[in-house]
Amino acid sequence: MIYLLIILAVIVIYALTFYNRLKTLQVQIRASIQEIGNQLKRQADLIPNLVESAKGYLKHEKDIFKMLTAARTSVLSAVESGSSAKIDEAQNLINKALQSFRAVLESNPQLQAATVVTDLMNELRDTADKLMYSRRTMIDLTADYNTAIATIPGVWLASLFGFQPEKGLDTPTTGPHLEVSESETVSPKVKLD
Repeated sequence: MIYLLIILAVIVIYALTFYNRLKTLQVQIRASIQEIGNQLKRQADLIPNLVESAKGYLKHEKDIFKMLTAARTSVLSAVESGSSAKIDEAQNLINKALQSFRAVLESNPQLQAATVVTDLMNELRDTADKLMYSRRTMIDLTADYNTAIATIPGVWLASLFGFQPEKGLDTPTTGPHLEVSESETVSPKVKLD
């Protein structure tokens, strides 16, 4: 009789432990779904703002370099023509471009377009990595949960407690998404102009 009670106690403890494990996995799956939503929201909020900031900064630097290039071209043209009016005009263009350039250098002694673009690229990669990690976590948790309720003795206990398989990421098992087209093999480009 004592052995029967010990066996029954072990079975009850195992069943309760199993139940708690499945409930924990369900909570973790729901949390991972929320984290995917959190990362998607972060991506939707952050990336357009970063791209616009980088575009604005790059346009500012591009305008300065355009002014310097135009002034240089004007000087070369004026020197070739020998016209003093053109030389004065070129001198004014150079002074204007240099004033703008000096103002930028005084406020920021180091032109940082490369840094801005690098920061943008790092943020894009970081955001994609965080989203991928969140999805991977959900996939792993769902796989652990579904494996636990599909294997023996979990299959008996899960049905006893009313646990159903979790869907995981909703990905159709047929369709064009399972094929990679030639255009999809090309790396995406981010345009900042």
